[in-house]
Amino acid sequence: MKKVILIGRPNVGKSSLFNRFVGKRIAITSDISGTTRDTNKTVIEIFDKKCILIDSGGLDDSSEMFAKVQAKTLKEVQNCDIILFIVDGKFMPSDDEKKLFHSFSGLNKPLALVINKIDSKKDEERSFEFIEFGAKDKFNISVSHNDGIDEVKSWIYKLLDDEISADESENFDDFISNLDENGEILEEKDESFYENKPIKVGIIGRVNVGKSSLLNALVKENRAVVSEVAGTTIDPVNENYTFNDKVIEFVDTAGIRKRGKIEGIEKFALNRTEKILEQCDIALMVLDASEPFSELDERIAGLAAKFELGVIIVLNKWDKSEEDFDKVQKKIKDKFRFLSYAPIISVSALGGKRIHKIYDMILEIYANFTQKIATSKLNDFIAEATAQHPIPQDKGKNVKIYYAAQIGFAPPKIALVMNRTVLHFSYKRYLINQMRENFTLNGTPVILLPRKKGNGKDEK
Repeated sequence: MKKVILIGRPNVGKSSLFNRFVGKRIAITSDISGTTRDTNKTVIEIFDKKCILIDSGGLDDSSEMFAKVQAKTLKEVQNCDIILFIVDGKFMPSDDEKKLFHSFSGLNKPLALVINKIDSKKDEERSFEFIEFGAKDKFNISVSHNDGIDEVKSWIYKLLDDEISADESENFDDFISNLDENGEILEEKDESFYENKPIKVGIIGRVNVGKSSLLNALVKENRAVVSEVAGTTIDPVNENYTFNDKVIEFVDTAGIRKRGKIEGIEKFALNRTEKILEQCDIALMVLDASEPFSELDERIAGLAAKFELGVIIVLNKWDKSEEDFDKVQKKIKDKFRFLSYAPIISVSALGGKRIHKIYDMILEIYANFTQKIATSKLNDFIAEATAQHPIPQDKGKNVKIYYAAQIGFAPPKIALVMNRTVLHFSYKRYLINQMRENFTLNGTPVILLPRKKGNGKDEK
């Protein structure tokens, strides 16, 4: 089994990327430089292939301790097959990083430059400075917003070809071919599972935006303590409410502060919030309409994207706002581009205004979140979309999508069976945007999963 190592200077986001690949928090992440001092290793599955992922200590020899960590990391690199060199896109390239990158280039191993923390157009412009590294394979990502991760996975996936037998690859083709035209065979949990379970809705946002007031208004009783003191809610507060014969379980999570202000019990509350969101179907992302939106709002919204939830953006305290709704809506779409699929509603939780509309929105989004799309309709859509806008070539080779099928619910997961593994992120975004125009996908993310046909090898 091939080994993939994440390397780079301290605090560039290696552990966060490691956790993102794994799908849960294993490595401890912190703004404190040098949090990771040993190596974390785990077996992960990238699409349908396995590899060993290694999170290494930071490359820094500024102290005796860091020098030992660096020596251990450099030794680990020698035993790995694939190297991801992570840099912080918030800063200009450093000479030390360039020297390290060039030294790893001499190992004659697959090496990619991964520029993390690309969260804005300004960051994207700065990332062009890293061209001086001379990297053959370069990726712009934002771990916190889950942007660009699939492109890195696809690059790794292509390098894992030799680890998969023909029989294993053919199993997936057999699985897809056994789907009927309505896509009846999906994940272990079938449609009835989602019909019968309560809809779990997490209420998230920074401190004092009115989450507890919103919960009380939604369940029509004073279930949560409401106070002007920021951070009143520490433990999650949950309550069931039945609407149109469907049980909705609302969970009011602890308000999240700026990272530097999270201490003691609130740190545990943040961890519990993340664990709750892992179990949720939909997030109500609450914003305070009476205040400017902050970077913290953006980071909290990133949690909804991280856990692939259906999302409704709730503009609370709208009665205190003097802005035009259309202008505010545009600001939100610009700031939270990674939640472009989320509908926006303005409410006043304390006054109870427009709260009733949220129930209908939840039921609509849950239906979209758990729907199955007929295989025949998916393939008609793919044929039309690729005819209108052909797939870009990969290194001079034509890229084809043979067929598509839904292989998972909550959110919809679509397998694209192809002749090559690489599907450029911009084309993937094009397909998702086109899907939203052709299918009912309001409020839910859509996951596209490129798969190889046949023996698992790219066509020459």
